[in-house]
Amino acid sequence: MHPEDNSSVQLRQSTQAPLQVSEEEMVFIGRGSSSPSILGIGRFRKRGIRRFTSVLAIVVAIGIWQLLTMYNIVSPIALPPPLSVLQDLQTLLTAGFAGKTLFDDLWVSALRIAEGFAAAVVIGVPIGILMGRSNIIFQIIDPFMQLIRPVPPLAYIALLIVWFGIGELPKVILILIGTLPVIIISTVSGVRSTPIQRIRVAQCLGATPLQLFRYTILPSALPEVFTGMRIGIGIAWSCLVAAEFIAADAGLGWLVQYAGQQLQVGIIFVGIIAIGLLGYTMELLIRGLERLAVPWKGHA
Repeated sequence: MHPEDNSSVQLRQSTQAPLQVSEEEMVFIGRGSSSPSILGIGRFRKRGIRRFTSVLAIVVAIGIWQLLTMYNIVSPIALPPPLSVLQDLQTLLTAGFAGKTLFDDLWVSALRIAEGFAAAVVIGVPIGILMGRSNIIFQIIDPFMQLIRPVPPLAYIALLIVWFGIGELPKVILILIGTLPVIIISTVSGVRSTPIQRIRVAQCLGATPLQLFRYTILPSALPEVFTGMRIGIGIAWSCLVAAEFIAADAGLGWLVQYAGQQLQVGIIFVGIIAIGLLGYTMELLIRGLERLAVPWKGHA
């Protein structure tokens, strides 16, 4: 047999040697052939297009609103023109209505929402985790939660007033009762949707129960938890407005209800728009927290 020449030996050694790839190259390969700067520009353009579309939709809606009132297609008494609503907004910001400015009502409602919604998250997430991990706890709590969940918030108001009076506590409790089932259900769903392969791998690597929860179960459940929070903030506002309709002397719900009694349709529109804007702001805050807590999830 003839000895192998140097070129064939080097070729075989090069094919058998493991491929050495740097972390920067791995990141580049994982992202595809496009450079990070190009991808960043693409995301920025898409985000700009989405924002422009949203702004354009709002402008078109206001334009249609103006046309409906300008040509008397809808009576200005039932649907005041946008400029009239702006004048009512200026009045609410400066002189106020029924002794309170718009900022006063905004602050009162926002504080009630923050207290009730925060209590629902603090209580609901741990309960949901326990229900998701233990069938016994699930069977104990689930019947009570399913009995509470279908009942409209208005059904609880009279009972809460009898128990706690007409102060702030019954309104906060009503928000808690309305929001809590959504937070619990979303948390249970997130915990139970954790892929079993992840749990088995973590156990094989020697993870303790605390480490298993901290590094496997909780990260898998967080996207569902934040989805429940985003749904819950809308329910919280519904509960608050219902409570302020009946037992309140301040707040955006009270503003809308009292303006309706006085036939101030423009002020009603201002109150409704303020509720929508404040609710949307809270939704954006939850989205921001979700981006920080769940950076691996795709976000719009």
